[in-house]
Amino acid sequence: MILTATNLRVEFDGFRALDDVGIAVGRGQSFGLVGESGSGKSTLLRAIAGLVPVRAGAMTVEGETLRGARRSRAFYRKVQMVFQDPYASLHPRQTVDRALVEPLAVHGIADADARIRRALEEVGLGASFRYRYPHQMSGGQRQRIAIARALILEPEILLLDEPTSALDASVQAEVLNLLEQVRRDRGLTFVMVSHDLGVVTHMCERIAVMQSGRIVEELEAATLARGTPAEDYTRRLLTASRGFARGA
Repeated sequence: MILTATNLRVEFDGFRALDDVGIAVGRGQSFGLVGESGSGKSTLLRAIAGLVPVRAGAMTVEGETLRGARRSRAFYRKVQMVFQDPYASLHPRQTVDRALVEPLAVHGIADADARIRRALEEVGLGASFRYRYPHQMSGGQRQRIAIARALILEPEILLLDEPTSALDASVQAEVLNLLEQVRRDRGLTFVMVSHDLGVVTHMCERIAVMQSGRIVEELEAATLARGTPAEDYTRRLLTASRGFARGA
C-alpha cells in the first residue's frame, strides 16, 4: 500500500472530528471519501497532509511513518493537494508564473522554465496564461492552474478535496476528465473527497463512506453504482443523491 492510516483521531475543542479512522490505498488506485457535510472526509484529507493535528493513530506513505503535523520536503515531493476553491487557493496578487515557480524554488528544482511550460500544456492551457492573475481567468482555468501547481513537483499521490464542486456544471466534466487523464498518464494515486456520489463513482475504484467521524462502510465503486451497499446509511445517501422520491 502506498498510503495507510490507522486508528486516526482528530479533535477540535473536545469535538471528535475523526474517531479511529483507517484506510489503505494501493499504488495507482483512486480512492474516494463520501459522506454528508461534517462527516470528517475533508478532515481526513487534511490530517494526511499535516494541516490538522492528529491526537492518536498512525499514517504511512510508501512505508514511511508520518509523525505529528509537520511534513518533510520529501513528503511534499510525493504528496500534493488540490483544494475546493481555486480562487481561494491562488494568491490574488501573484501571476500564474509566480504560483508555479514557488514550489520549484522551495524544493531547489532548477529547470523551472521547462517545467512550467510542460505543466501548462498538460492541463490544457497555453503559454499565454503564464503571466495572468487569478481574476483574469475563469473558475475552470483557475482550477487547472491549481492542478498544474500540484503536478509540477511530479508527486505520486494527489489529495483532491471537492476539486470541482466550486465550478459551473458546464466545466466540471472537463476538469474531471483532465484529472483522470493525468492519473492514467502519470500512474498517480488519488484520494478524492466528494459529496457527489456520481462523480466519485465515476472517478474512483474503491470508496469509503463516512458518518460522524467514522467510516461506516468501504466498498467497490461498482457496488455503489449498482445501488447495493451493505449499510443503511449508504443507501440513504444514494436516495438523497437521486432526490426525494415523491410521496416518500
